[in-house]
Amino acid sequence: MPLETPAGSSEALGLRPEQTRSVTRGARILLRSQGHAVLSEFPLPDGRRADLLALGRDGSIRIVEVKSSVADFRADGKWRHYRSFCDRFYFAIPLAIAESADGVFPAEAGLVIADAHGAAVEWEAPIHPLASAARRALLLRFGALAATRLHVALHPGEP
Repeated sequence: MPLETPAGSSEALGLRPEQTRSVTRGARILLRSQGHAVLSEFPLPDGRRADLLALGRDGSIRIVEVKSSVADFRADGKWRHYRSFCDRFYFAIPLAIAESADGVFPAEAGLVIADAHGAAVEWEAPIHPLASAARRALLLRFGALAATRLHVALHPGEP
């Protein structure tokens, strides 16, 4: 007897871990090629986590949320909360769902089409400038997290 897939499971949402990794990698390659410093799995002050947070040379902050399917997007309503922590917000999706996603992703977010080798911006995100205090707090968080990750990579086993 086949087991039923729970409605909130990764299979039911159309999540594909390998595809998610590929889209994340491609979006990261795009952001780096544009001169951004990028951190994955960035913890935000409200306890949420951004898939990618990119810091531009000019101090601008972009968040990219990776979606592996339309069902994944529809099941996730938290993306609007990310707007408080960036100047521009984007979704990154695989090419395989780009054609079936016409009209699904909101115009108030940018859209990136990505695979494991790179990405292209389908449409730019509108700019919503962060308040100075919020920007400063995020810049400090970004620097501390980057330094901690570098320390762990260079000095495994050290506190």
